Amino acid sequence: MTDQYCVIGNPIAHSKSPEIHPVFAAQTGQDIAYGRCLAPLDGFTETVRQLVAQGYRGANVTVPFKIEAVAVATRLTGRARAAGAVNTLSFEDGEIVGDNTDGPGLVADIVRNAGVALAGQRILLLGAGGAARGVMLPFIEQQPASILVANRTRATADSLVANFAGHGVPLAACGFDEIEGSFDIVVNATSSSLGGTMPPVPASAFAEGSLALDMMYGSAPSPFMDFARAQGAVTRDGLGMLVEQAAEAFMVWRGVRPDTSAVFKQLRT
Repeated sequence: MTDQYCVIGNPIAHSKSPEIHPVFAAQTGQDIAYGRCLAPLDGFTETVRQLVAQGYRGANVTVPFKIEAVAVATRLTGRARAAGAVNTLSFEDGEIVGDNTDGPGLVADIVRNAGVALAGQRILLLGAGGAARGVMLPFIEQQPASILVANRTRATADSLVANFAGHGVPLAACGFDEIEGSFDIVVNATSSSLGGTMPPVPASAFAEGSLALDMMYGSAPSPFMDFARAQGAVTRDGLGMLVEQAAEAFMVWRGVRPDTSAVFKQLRT
């Protein structure tokens, strides 16, 4: 039988995941089907239970359910526990296993695809929700010079930083209106681009030639990317991260790692 997978979110029509996993499957000889699943904002848990009952083998989780997915899981991997967020669910042997491949996917895209080292870099992370949680530990493991987490609600940023203190990398938190200094890498981990807006980051945050990466992706550059480019930054959207985290999730589900380069080129054309 063909194994069923999907991506759960709200909204979900924009997701390119259903274009990625079938290519991975063909490339690696795996028999799977992969679709989209729109979950009601108040019905994520019930949606997951329905998928399990229907015999699905797993699901990816996207905005706005990554933190809620932690509570749905009956077991968490170490990286999901550290992140406090889940983007990959595996349904196996009566368990719902929660994992997080966002961070490894983003690091792979920055380091391997964009060719930018994270070691020794000053990083500004915009947002403190599920997307930001997922990348904190993988960023820290790359030994940057520092990470500043900026968020609309300062207390949420403070809490996120406190959760990852003690790893040998200087961490700090602030509100959007408190951002000071310039940074080598600025990552927009908010969902602002989905609504065509951007977080209120000052122009001075972008060092000349810095990398500005928006975790979201679309057919046109986001307002964040347009603004960053005007400040002299090199911009990148979240498509590479999406492909790399999908490859990591595919590895979790199927035990084989696909090649991402062909898929990335296909989605860009």
